[in-house]
Amino acid sequence: MFSGIIADVGTISSAQDREGGLRLSVSTEDLGMDDVSLGDSIAVSGICLTVVKIDGKSFTVDVSRETLECTVGLDKQGKLVNLEKALRLCDRLGGHLVSGHVDGVGAVVAFNDIGESWRLIVRAPQALAKYIAVKGSITIDGVSLTVNHVAGAEFEVNLIPHTLAVTTLNQLKAGSKVNLEIDLIARYVERMMQGSL
Repeated sequence: MFSGIIADVGTISSAQDREGGLRLSVSTEDLGMDDVSLGDSIAVSGICLTVVKIDGKSFTVDVSRETLECTVGLDKQGKLVNLEKALRLCDRLGGHLVSGHVDGVGAVVAFNDIGESWRLIVRAPQALAKYIAVKGSITIDGVSLTVNHVAGAEFEVNLIPHTLAVTTLNQLKAGSKVNLEIDLIARYVERMMQGSL
């Protein structure tokens, strides 16, 4: 489980084909690897991955073909990625509960400077649109954000300068693809409203 509060922006230092998937090495300066062990989870641009090797300030993960088919941003050497270690029970929950299981890939419609912040408009896959609500939470490339407006399958969030400075979201532009995870609670509410099976 994660919170969507990014701890560092890392770099994919290598991406090697491995039985239909990829083995990625990710370098990080500020994530803090001292308390990371083999088997631990790290969210890489919103995708929960298991650490299989640690080497100083870098770690290695395996990415399955299934994960590659339903996410974006893990297949290029040199790509910058948002990083967050899994929560401990004693950690503050500064964002919202994030599982690291990407629900779909969205497309940036617009990304504009509006003075004190930047307005980001994203088109979600139609199947996810019903889970996105004004003042609800959404995760974009691993970053916990609050939805400000919804129109059909498009939703809008505002990004403050701090968020742009400490995440990869400052690289977005119209047409960019992003990993989306809807609010965890929305899935369970829908299931409960379906009644007994």
